[in-house]
Amino acid sequence: MTIFTNFLRSLLLTIIFSFVAPMFFVGGGLLFLSLIGHFPGLQELTEAIATEIMHFLATFGSGTPLRGLVVISLTCTFVGALFDMYVYYRYQILRID
Repeated sequence: MTIFTNFLRSLLLTIIFSFVAPMFFVGGGLLFLSLIGHFPGLQELTEAIATEIMHFLATFGSGTPLRGLVVISLTCTFVGALFDMYVYYRYQILRID
């Protein structure tokens, strides 16, 4: 029973971190761009990059960047959960041998 609870705990942590990681990555990138935009001469460049990031997210979100970010985060969550289940399965197989 302990192995099953460890598996569920690992799966839950993987799901949470896999969902939050893309949000932090995109949010941190946009924050970094806004900070760099305060330097003279870089404002137009950083605005263009931020606009393209928003257009990219809107592509996945049916026109809404926030929905696109959630879709990408859910996809990363699904892939992370599949990978965690594979690692658990592989650990069980290697432990038997």
